[in-house]
Amino acid sequence: MTELRSSEADATRFRMRALVIGAVVFFAFCLIVARLVFLQVVRHDDLAAQAESNRTAVVPIVPNRGLIMDRNGVVLATNYSAYTLEITPSRVGTLDETIDELSKVVEIQTRDRRRFKRLMEESRNFESLPIRTRLTDEEVARFTAQRYRFPGVDIKARLFRNYPLGDVASHAIGYIGRINQNEKARIQDSEDEANYRGTEYIGKLGIEQSFESALHGSTGVEQMETSAGGRAVRKLSSHAATPGDSVVLSLDIKLQKMIEELFGERRGALVAIDPRTGEVLALVSKPTFDPNLFVEGIDVENWTALNESLDKPLLNRALRGTYPPGSTYKPFMALAALETGKRTPSAITQDNGSWSFGGHTFRSHGDHGLGAVDMYISIVKSSNVYYYSLANDMGVDLMHDFMKPLGFGQITGIDLNGELRGLLPSQEWKRNAYRRPEQKKWYAGETISLGIGQGYNTFTMLQLAHATATVANSGVRHSPHLAVATVDAVTRERRPIAREPAVDLHFKPENLAVVRRALVGVTQEGTSTRVFAGARYLSAGKTGTAQAVTIGQKDKYNAAKLQEHQRDHALYMAYAPADNPQIALAVVVENAGFGGAHAAPIARRVFDYWLVGDYPSEEDIAAVQKGQAAAPIGKPRRVADVPLLAP
Repeated sequence: MTELRSSEADATRFRMRALVIGAVVFFAFCLIVARLVFLQVVRHDDLAAQAESNRTAVVPIVPNRGLIMDRNGVVLATNYSAYTLEITPSRVGTLDETIDELSKVVEIQTRDRRRFKRLMEESRNFESLPIRTRLTDEEVARFTAQRYRFPGVDIKARLFRNYPLGDVASHAIGYIGRINQNEKARIQDSEDEANYRGTEYIGKLGIEQSFESALHGSTGVEQMETSAGGRAVRKLSSHAATPGDSVVLSLDIKLQKMIEELFGERRGALVAIDPRTGEVLALVSKPTFDPNLFVEGIDVENWTALNESLDKPLLNRALRGTYPPGSTYKPFMALAALETGKRTPSAITQDNGSWSFGGHTFRSHGDHGLGAVDMYISIVKSSNVYYYSLANDMGVDLMHDFMKPLGFGQITGIDLNGELRGLLPSQEWKRNAYRRPEQKKWYAGETISLGIGQGYNTFTMLQLAHATATVANSGVRHSPHLAVATVDAVTRERRPIAREPAVDLHFKPENLAVVRRALVGVTQEGTSTRVFAGARYLSAGKTGTAQAVTIGQKDKYNAAKLQEHQRDHALYMAYAPADNPQIALAVVVENAGFGGAHAAPIARRVFDYWLVGDYPSEEDIAAVQKGQAAAPIGKPRRVADVPLLAP
């Protein structure tokens, strides 16, 4: 009986063990089935995509950048293909040793090394960076024969941006450069992140920057089948990149180049506008710079030369240079006086050479008076006393309110980034600009010099040209702009760029007629008579001379005793033809002195070019550069006969 009970107990224990083991096996089988369902059903799409990505690689195709052209189809920015020698730092052992060995195969200069190190600081370690660009066929062959010695180094074919005319119109065209970390962060936070995959360059200045989205194009993709080692085996699919649109500018590049030649080595700015449309015909800032220097990263020597130069060639003086307008402000003051009822055309002011207010004497024309002056004579002969008195009668706020719609002290909205506002003073401005109570107060004596375009007044040449164009266009204001159309890279369709509608300032025609008649008088019997002698058209304009530094009350201006950078600026504003204006401009030649001698001659050549088709002779250009030309000398050349590039 005892043995029988033991057998039954053993059988019971066996059954229990078998049951437990069976339950464990069943549970494990359920887990396997559940996991299989999860992987095969729930996560099927994700895992299939991962498997496919392990087998394939998606490679971005960088689009060709669009062209930039002037109004006549002259290409100002284009692309060309060349080979580059590139290093991926993360795949290289000792970087300096690798570069030293490379330099024995391909010439690598000191500036190439410095540029490469700067690119490394701005880029990630796994990115491929150029150590040499624009390799010759011989250099490509030499490296290819020894490629096995340089893991992490390769030759790539890349498109390079090129500016065929070099420094001509560089401030307007701008340039592209490698995308830095700040720009990468901004792109990653935008909707354009996918479109910039594989892209290493972006517009940095000028049209290249402001029309970046149009010029860049749409990035394409290639799906490649890869081996386990990541090597491309074959192309599976491809979606071609769409090249960027071309941008057509309103600039006439021959006109632009001519003006830059007329400035010579002098500093200054000129903006020419079609008053009927707001199209910018020339936007000059001197000195200029070569944008080609920036495409692959500028070297230290050139950067130091540009950045530390006293002439500030990187400053866009047309948009960011602010100057007192001097006497070129007087026609606008006269129009303000008529529109506000502060003066009539025939009202007389006695000009005895100076004007006193609050114990301060405001000088005029070296203390030489003009006698009885009405509005016409005040503009033609440029009477300071007339406008001292007028400013005092108007007050700062009335002047501010009239000048603001003309664009003075305002952002014009031109299609370039970085425009400065300048300063159109008012009592409210001063209250907000200063901290101490005595500084916040506007003093009546501060108003006087505003009437002749001095004092707190500082404007850009773009603003002065914009206001001149508005007067020339009978008070109808157009927004100034450089780009007029884009051209689709695929369909070649030309698409005009939409603009804001013109604004009519509703000046009284009879008041405009008074001012415009006086501006014509300036060129016929006034301060620019000699400059426009013999012109085959009738123009209107006003000379100006603006202080660069403040001269003491008892001191007289003497250019010979001042350093060159302290001398007065020469200005001129004008439009032509007087009866049907097609072009309006404003020009400043820094520290040159009298506007009639240095600024007006440039305007004369601009009008000769635009209205008559005459291009100045080489002798005439040299004379204007030296400030020795009043009327044209030598036989002018026809515009069509002057090559854009030197042979």
